[in-house]
Amino acid sequence: MPRLLTLHIVRHVLGTTAVVALAMLSIYSFISLVTEADETGKGGFGVVQLLQTTLLQLPTGLALQMPIIAMIGALMGLGILSGQGELTAMRAAGFSVAKIAVATLFAGAVLGAAGWLVSEVLAPAGERAADEVKARARGVPVAAGRAVWLRDGDQVLRIRSLLAEDRAEGVEIYRLGPDFRLSQVLAADAAEYHDGRWQLSGVRETRIIEDGRAETAQRATSEWRGAVTPNVLKLYVLEAQAISVGGLRRLIGYLDENQLDAQQYRLQLWRKLIEPLTVMAMALFAVPFAFGGLRDSGAGQRLLIGILLGVGFYVVNRVSLSLGQIYGWPPLLAAGTPTLVWALLGCWRISRLR
Repeated sequence: MPRLLTLHIVRHVLGTTAVVALAMLSIYSFISLVTEADETGKGGFGVVQLLQTTLLQLPTGLALQMPIIAMIGALMGLGILSGQGELTAMRAAGFSVAKIAVATLFAGAVLGAAGWLVSEVLAPAGERAADEVKARARGVPVAAGRAVWLRDGDQVLRIRSLLAEDRAEGVEIYRLGPDFRLSQVLAADAAEYHDGRWQLSGVRETRIIEDGRAETAQRATSEWRGAVTPNVLKLYVLEAQAISVGGLRRLIGYLDENQLDAQQYRLQLWRKLIEPLTVMAMALFAVPFAFGGLRDSGAGQRLLIGILLGVGFYVVNRVSLSLGQIYGWPPLLAAGTPTLVWALLGCWRISRLR
């Protein structure tokens, strides 16, 4: 019997969460359509392309909203069970509030795993496909116009236009001496990566001599070897929200190796790692409302409370991440504190139920 009751709660919470997810994604799609509508008519980007990019970006929207969706879904699902008297019957049969909370937590774990899969696999793939649709419609390379600054040991690179992870235009390589003074500047019109090296074309080399004089030379082609590979540049093409955990770890490793600031990406990494736990905490927090003042309220009131609580948590979480980046807090502390506080507050409120 306890197992059947647990499965009944899990199925009910997951079912209502699926309906909430569809509603939230519909709103997200409408906002995306309105936001991107001004882009139609530029090149070959029309209504068809607008619809394609909106659909391809739905996984990103789902990943971003999963904690709020879990909160509202659990609140609505448990509210329906409570309104129909099923939770009261369960407690009369010996199924305690703690067991109801565990069942809801299990449903949250399923939602967290689903959100993790979407964030790691579907969202990055969808963002890449959406960028390709936009680029093809406008007749430009996927990553055209994105300037990138990188450091490789004693060399600093500036890529004026990153066309793809293995192709760039307007490359400048600055070499620094032991005293961090500029000793060489290598400028190239274009660069392509082949066989473990960068093939430069339209090369102009300037050497700074000790007495302050400069020597210049021009070559049609040249080669450059360094730690900057297409795997590194590919991470700069994607937005941080759509980068997978593996990609973030590679980027952080590269930045640390070159003594660059990786705090932003560490925060992003820990946020992604903690997100399944955040979804579980949001689902758990909905349990006390099924037995409190919202027990006999309508679906509209429960939906409003769920939205307010979900948005409130989203704001607190973002503020914590921003403060962590500004004041240099440990990434785990900045990313995990709101989730921990939310979970402890939910457990405390559940313990007070009779």
